[in-house]
Amino acid sequence: MNSNLSKIKIAIKSLIDINSEEWDYYSAMFSTRQYKKKEVLLQSDKICDNIFFINKGLLRIFFMDKDGNESTFYFSQENDFAVDYESFLNRTPSNYTIEAMEDTQVVHMSYKMVIDGYKKLRNGEKLGRLLAEKYFIIFSRKIQNIYTKTPYERYKLMNTQFPNIRQRVPQHYIASYLNISSVHLSRLINKKN
Repeated sequence: MNSNLSKIKIAIKSLIDINSEEWDYYSAMFSTRQYKKKEVLLQSDKICDNIFFINKGLLRIFFMDKDGNESTFYFSQENDFAVDYESFLNRTPSNYTIEAMEDTQVVHMSYKMVIDGYKKLRNGEKLGRLLAEKYFIIFSRKIQNIYTKTPYERYKLMNTQFPNIRQRVPQHYIASYLNISSVHLSRLINKKN
């Protein structure tokens, strides 16, 4: 087996039962690509054609507000998926940009591959449903946290969810993810220390 696919195989097998014949068929359609730091995987206003699985590295998913300011929605790190699922499923232009925060290796699952998996894998539709559920939960928690948690509580949750994120991402992106100013983030960091 291609060593670049070992992690995604584990991730998929944690979601569905897939036998060796199905894996051999499905894995032949994956493509792996290296992205340099700051390279864009998905540009806003383009249709999201791939689900990205991160083998190594870190991605930032963000959007632009009405004033042209970037707002970080989420970080995807090793052994996780990244996608604008609405754009991917509906074949509509994305509102999000996905950017590499460091040199990153990803496995691409194309739209055609996912649709083919629905038809040809015994549990292909289940895989699609579980990925959609994962993104629903991410959106739901993000909204709930903004409205129900203090900035400090969000900061603590972020550090649990994304260990070492402060060493991997500039502070202004973290502040944006937490929906606070960089000055407020500095106060939270100092409060923690």
